[in-house]
Amino acid sequence: MLLNKRIPATYILKKIKLEVLYVLIIGLLVNYLTGEYKNLIPEMPIAIPTFIGTAISVILSFKINQSYDRWWEARKVWGSIVNDSRSFVLQLQSFISHAKRDEIKEIAYRHIAWCFSLGQTLRGNDPLENLERYINEKDLKSISSHNNKPLALLQLNTLQIAALREHGALELYSHVQINSTLVNFSNEMGMAERIKSTVFPTTYRLFLHFFIYIFVVTLSIALRNIDSFFEIPLLLVISSAFFLLEKSASHLQDPFNNKPTDTAVTTIATNIEINIKQLLNENEVPAPFPPSGYYAI
Repeated sequence: MLLNKRIPATYILKKIKLEVLYVLIIGLLVNYLTGEYKNLIPEMPIAIPTFIGTAISVILSFKINQSYDRWWEARKVWGSIVNDSRSFVLQLQSFISHAKRDEIKEIAYRHIAWCFSLGQTLRGNDPLENLERYINEKDLKSISSHNNKPLALLQLNTLQIAALREHGALELYSHVQINSTLVNFSNEMGMAERIKSTVFPTTYRLFLHFFIYIFVVTLSIALRNIDSFFEIPLLLVISSAFFLLEKSASHLQDPFNNKPTDTAVTTIATNIEINIKQLLNENEVPAPFPPSGYYAI
């Protein structure tokens, strides 16, 4: 997730370096052809590239709105996970006897593992990475055979809480309350997985790029009477604005793809770990996950 810090110019330029190169080639080629074949290439009214540019702006506006909605939904999902994680541990401490504090700690630590595993799964990384810090070897072996590791962790917590209910350590109403929170975790995981698996139509991006290049060609022809030393930089600046907006929207539409614009799932999971360990009065509490320059991971 990008932070309120100065973003390096290299990060911006790397996004559109190929597109800018293509525009430069197109601009030079059209400038050469309009100079060599003046009689064959008719003059282009400036209204034509203006109309195309306006249409591109409308399409870009729609894509940016849809992409930000996907990113914001992902952020809201993880915000809900934070809130429910705090409530979950407070419910465990409130409803389960203090004599069972070791089991409360085991369940809470398994939930921390669930948060990190879910973040890793959404990003396509190893969902078992570093989980040995929070769960025992038996749990690790148990979830290794599952395709959905976070779901397996959620099941282990559900079964252990059900066992506490069967042994009289948890009242029926309290069990229902905790189970409701576990259902929330399952729903939030499902919403995040839906965002991850639902692909934004790739043809939308291809058509948009096609029309931007058409705009560059028509604008270059319309500006044929302007010296190339002014025309080419003008084409580069205008087209760069379009490509930057499109690229930003493309990054936002995939909030779990290991990019600076991603939802900061590792940072959020670390904050959840801090909150839970402090609620458990643990001595070893990690520091907040440090940002990577201008963005949080």
